[in-house]
Amino acid sequence: MTGRVYAITGAFGVLGSAVARAAAAKGARVALIDYAKIPPEGLGDDCGPDGMILGGVDLTDAVAAGAAIDAVARHFGRLDALINVAGGFRWETLEAGSWETWHELFRMNVLTATNASRSAIPHLKRSGSGRIVNVGANGAVKASTGMGAYAASKAGVHKLTEALAEELKADGVTVNAVLPSIIDTPTNRADMPSADFSAWVTPADLAAAILFLASEESRAVTGALLPVTGRV
Repeated sequence: MTGRVYAITGAFGVLGSAVARAAAAKGARVALIDYAKIPPEGLGDDCGPDGMILGGVDLTDAVAAGAAIDAVARHFGRLDALINVAGGFRWETLEAGSWETWHELFRMNVLTATNASRSAIPHLKRSGSGRIVNVGANGAVKASTGMGAYAASKAGVHKLTEALAEELKADGVTVNAVLPSIIDTPTNRADMPSADFSAWVTPADLAAAILFLASEESRAVTGALLPVTGRV
Protein backbone atom coordinates (compact mmCIF):
# COMPACT_ATOMS: atom_id res chain seq x y z
CA MET A 1 0.00 0.00 0.00
CA THR A 2 3.04 2.24 0.11
CA GLY A 3 2.29 5.59 -1.51
CA ARG A 4 -1.37 4.88 -2.19
CA VAL A 5 -3.84 7.53 -1.01
CA TYR A 6 -6.87 6.44 0.99
CA ALA A 7 -9.78 8.68 1.94
CA ILE A 8 -11.67 7.24 4.91
CA THR A 9 -15.06 8.58 5.95
CA GLY A 10 -16.28 8.15 9.51
CA ALA A 11 -12.58 8.05 10.32
CA PHE A 12 -12.85 9.30 13.90
CA GLY A 13 -15.01 6.37 15.04
CA VAL A 14 -13.85 3.00 16.35
CA LEU A 15 -13.84 1.20 13.00
CA GLY A 16 -12.71 4.19 10.95
CA SER A 17 -9.78 4.78 13.32
CA ALA A 18 -8.78 1.11 13.07
CA VAL A 19 -8.83 1.28 9.27
CA ALA A 20 -6.84 4.52 9.23
CA ARG A 21 -4.18 3.25 11.61
CA ALA A 22 -3.81 -0.06 9.78
CA ALA A 23 -3.58 1.63 6.37
CA ALA A 24 -0.96 4.09 7.61
CA ALA A 25 1.04 1.26 9.17
CA LYS A 26 1.15 -0.41 5.74
CA GLY A 27 2.53 2.72 4.13
CA ALA A 28 -0.62 4.34 2.76
CA ARG A 29 -1.18 8.08 2.94
CA VAL A 30 -4.51 8.65 4.60
CA ALA A 31 -7.12 11.38 4.72
CA LEU A 32 -9.47 11.20 7.70
CA ILE A 33 -12.94 12.62 7.05
CA ASP A 34 -15.60 12.84 9.73
CA TYR A 35 -18.71 14.74 10.80
CA ALA A 36 -17.13 15.22 14.22
CA LYS A 37 -14.81 18.19 14.42
CA ILE A 38 -11.98 16.78 16.52
CA PRO A 39 -10.32 13.35 16.07
CA PRO A 40 -9.56 11.05 18.99
CA GLU A 41 -6.34 11.79 20.81
CA GLY A 42 -3.32 10.32 19.05
CA LEU A 43 -5.08 9.38 15.81
CA GLY A 44 -3.36 12.07 13.77
CA ASP A 45 0.07 11.03 15.07
CA ASP A 46 -0.64 7.37 14.30
CA CYS A 47 -1.46 8.24 10.70
CA GLY A 48 1.91 9.80 9.95
CA PRO A 49 3.27 13.26 9.28
CA ASP A 50 1.54 13.65 5.92
CA GLY A 51 -1.87 12.44 7.06
CA MET A 52 -4.77 14.79 6.39
CA ILE A 53 -7.59 15.50 8.85
CA LEU A 54 -10.91 16.92 7.70
CA GLY A 55 -13.37 17.30 10.57
CA GLY A 56 -16.83 18.85 10.57
CA VAL A 57 -17.73 17.47 7.12
CA ASP A 58 -21.43 16.74 6.52
CA LEU A 59 -21.34 14.01 3.88
CA THR A 60 -25.13 14.10 3.53
CA ASP A 61 -24.53 17.43 1.77
CA ALA A 62 -23.33 16.72 -1.78
CA VAL A 63 -21.47 20.03 -2.02
CA ALA A 64 -19.63 19.48 1.27
CA ALA A 65 -18.77 15.92 0.28
CA GLY A 66 -17.40 17.06 -3.06
CA ALA A 67 -15.31 19.79 -1.46
CA ALA A 68 -13.78 17.33 1.01
CA ILE A 69 -12.91 14.69 -1.58
CA ASP A 70 -11.50 17.28 -3.98
CA ALA A 71 -9.39 18.71 -1.14
CA VAL A 72 -7.89 15.26 -0.53
CA ALA A 73 -7.02 14.79 -4.20
CA ARG A 74 -5.46 18.26 -4.32
CA HIS A 75 -3.45 17.72 -1.15
CA PHE A 76 -1.95 14.40 -2.21
CA GLY A 77 -2.10 14.85 -5.97
CA ARG A 78 -4.18 11.69 -6.37
CA LEU A 79 -6.79 9.44 -4.79
CA ASP A 80 -6.57 5.65 -4.98
CA ALA A 81 -9.24 4.40 -2.60
CA LEU A 82 -12.37 5.62 -0.87
CA ILE A 83 -13.46 3.71 2.22
CA ASN A 84 -17.00 4.58 3.29
CA VAL A 85 -17.21 3.84 7.00
CA ALA A 86 -19.51 6.76 7.91
CA GLY A 87 -22.95 5.61 9.05
CA GLY A 88 -25.21 5.02 11.98
CA PHE A 89 -27.45 2.54 13.78
CA ARG A 90 -30.83 2.70 15.51
CA TRP A 91 -32.89 -0.13 17.00
CA GLU A 92 -36.63 0.38 17.12
CA THR A 93 -39.76 -1.42 15.99
CA LEU A 94 -41.83 0.01 13.19
CA GLU A 95 -44.95 0.21 15.37
CA ALA A 96 -43.31 2.09 18.24
CA GLY A 97 -40.68 3.92 16.24
CA SER A 98 -40.52 7.11 14.24
CA TRP A 99 -40.60 7.88 10.54
CA GLU A 100 -37.67 10.20 11.20
CA THR A 101 -35.50 7.18 12.03
CA TRP A 102 -35.96 5.85 8.49
CA HIS A 103 -35.09 9.22 7.03
CA GLU A 104 -32.09 9.64 9.33
CA LEU A 105 -30.59 6.22 8.64
CA PHE A 106 -31.04 6.60 4.89
CA ARG A 107 -29.09 9.85 5.08
CA MET A 108 -26.40 8.49 7.41
CA ASN A 109 -25.83 5.17 5.63
CA VAL A 110 -26.84 5.54 1.98
CA LEU A 111 -26.51 9.23 1.22
CA THR A 112 -23.06 9.62 2.80
CA ALA A 113 -21.69 6.74 0.73
CA THR A 114 -23.43 7.98 -2.41
CA ASN A 115 -22.15 11.56 -2.13
CA ALA A 116 -18.60 10.56 -1.27
CA SER A 117 -18.47 7.94 -4.03
CA ARG A 118 -19.85 10.23 -6.71
CA SER A 119 -17.30 12.88 -5.79
CA ALA A 120 -14.45 10.37 -5.79
CA ILE A 121 -15.19 8.68 -9.11
CA PRO A 122 -13.26 11.08 -11.40
CA HIS A 123 -10.18 10.86 -9.16
CA LEU A 124 -10.39 7.07 -8.82
CA LYS A 125 -10.62 6.63 -12.58
CA ARG A 126 -7.31 8.47 -12.93
CA SER A 127 -5.66 6.22 -10.33
CA GLY A 128 -5.45 3.20 -12.60
CA SER A 129 -6.38 0.96 -9.67
CA GLY A 130 -9.16 2.84 -7.95
CA ARG A 131 -11.10 1.22 -5.14
CA ILE A 132 -14.33 1.91 -3.27
CA VAL A 133 -15.09 -0.15 -0.16
CA ASN A 134 -18.42 0.28 1.60
CA VAL A 135 -19.56 -0.99 4.98
CA GLY A 136 -22.83 -2.86 4.70
CA ALA A 137 -24.30 -5.17 7.33
CA ASN A 138 -24.90 -8.89 7.67
CA GLY A 139 -28.10 -7.91 9.49
CA ALA A 140 -29.42 -6.47 6.23
CA VAL A 141 -29.36 -9.89 4.57
CA LYS A 142 -31.98 -11.26 7.00
CA ALA A 143 -33.45 -8.54 9.18
CA SER A 144 -34.78 -9.17 12.67
CA THR A 145 -37.14 -7.33 15.00
CA GLY A 146 -36.24 -3.69 15.49
CA MET A 147 -33.82 -3.71 12.58
CA GLY A 148 -36.17 -2.52 9.83
CA ALA A 149 -34.84 0.99 9.26
CA TYR A 150 -31.21 0.00 9.74
CA ALA A 151 -31.45 -3.10 7.54
CA ALA A 152 -33.29 -1.21 4.80
CA SER A 153 -30.62 1.50 4.71
CA LYS A 154 -27.76 -1.00 4.70
CA ALA A 155 -29.50 -3.01 1.96
CA GLY A 156 -29.38 0.25 0.02
CA VAL A 157 -25.62 0.31 0.55
CA HIS A 158 -25.41 -3.24 -0.80
CA LYS A 159 -27.29 -2.34 -3.96
CA LEU A 160 -25.29 0.86 -4.39
CA THR A 161 -22.17 -1.32 -4.23
CA GLU A 162 -23.42 -3.72 -6.88
CA ALA A 163 -24.63 -0.98 -9.21
CA LEU A 164 -21.41 1.03 -8.94
CA ALA A 165 -19.32 -2.10 -9.52
CA GLU A 166 -21.08 -2.59 -12.86
CA GLU A 167 -20.87 1.10 -13.71
CA LEU A 168 -17.14 1.37 -13.09
CA LYS A 169 -15.71 -2.02 -14.00
CA ALA A 170 -14.61 -0.90 -17.47
CA ASP A 171 -12.66 1.95 -15.86
CA GLY A 172 -10.53 -0.28 -13.62
CA VAL A 173 -12.31 0.85 -10.45
CA THR A 174 -13.56 -1.92 -8.18
CA VAL A 175 -16.43 -1.49 -5.73
CA ASN A 176 -17.02 -3.94 -2.89
CA ALA A 177 -18.56 -4.03 0.57
CA VAL A 178 -17.92 -5.82 3.83
CA LEU A 179 -20.91 -7.14 5.78
CA PRO A 180 -20.02 -7.33 9.48
CA SER A 181 -22.14 -8.89 12.19
CA ILE A 182 -21.65 -7.29 15.62
CA ILE A 183 -18.46 -5.24 15.88
CA ASP A 184 -16.66 -5.38 19.21
CA THR A 185 -16.90 -1.73 20.28
CA PRO A 186 -17.30 -0.14 23.71
CA THR A 187 -20.83 0.98 22.77
CA ASN A 188 -21.92 -2.53 21.75
CA ARG A 189 -20.43 -3.99 24.92
CA ALA A 190 -22.34 -1.47 27.01
CA ASP A 191 -25.58 -2.20 25.15
CA MET A 192 -25.18 -6.01 25.39
CA PRO A 193 -23.21 -6.65 28.59
CA SER A 194 -24.15 -10.33 28.85
CA ALA A 195 -23.08 -11.23 25.30
CA ASP A 196 -20.04 -13.32 24.38
CA PHE A 197 -17.75 -10.56 23.15
CA SER A 198 -15.20 -13.09 21.85
CA ALA A 199 -17.68 -14.14 19.14
CA TRP A 200 -17.90 -10.63 17.73
CA VAL A 201 -15.79 -9.15 14.95
CA THR A 202 -12.89 -7.04 16.17
CA PRO A 203 -12.29 -3.68 14.47
CA ALA A 204 -8.80 -4.87 13.55
CA ASP A 205 -10.09 -7.98 11.77
CA LEU A 206 -12.73 -6.00 9.92
CA ALA A 207 -10.14 -3.38 8.97
CA ALA A 208 -7.95 -6.13 7.51
CA ALA A 209 -10.77 -7.30 5.25
CA ILE A 210 -11.51 -3.73 4.19
CA LEU A 211 -7.87 -3.03 3.38
CA PHE A 212 -7.59 -6.15 1.25
CA LEU A 213 -10.53 -4.94 -0.84
CA ALA A 214 -8.87 -1.50 -1.05
CA SER A 215 -5.54 -2.92 -2.15
CA GLU A 216 -4.13 -3.52 -5.62
CA GLU A 217 -4.17 -7.27 -4.93
CA SER A 218 -7.99 -7.29 -5.02
CA ARG A 219 -8.10 -6.25 -8.68
CA ALA A 220 -10.12 -9.35 -9.68
CA VAL A 221 -12.86 -8.73 -7.10
CA THR A 222 -15.71 -6.31 -7.72
CA GLY A 223 -19.37 -6.23 -6.74
CA ALA A 224 -18.68 -8.53 -3.79
CA LEU A 225 -20.66 -8.35 -0.55
CA LEU A 226 -18.20 -10.03 1.82
CA PRO A 227 -19.58 -11.39 5.12
CA VAL A 228 -17.21 -10.70 8.01
CA THR A 229 -19.16 -12.23 10.85
CA GLY A 230 -16.72 -13.73 13.33
CA ARG A 231 -18.57 -16.47 15.23
CA VAL A 232 -21.92 -14.72 15.44
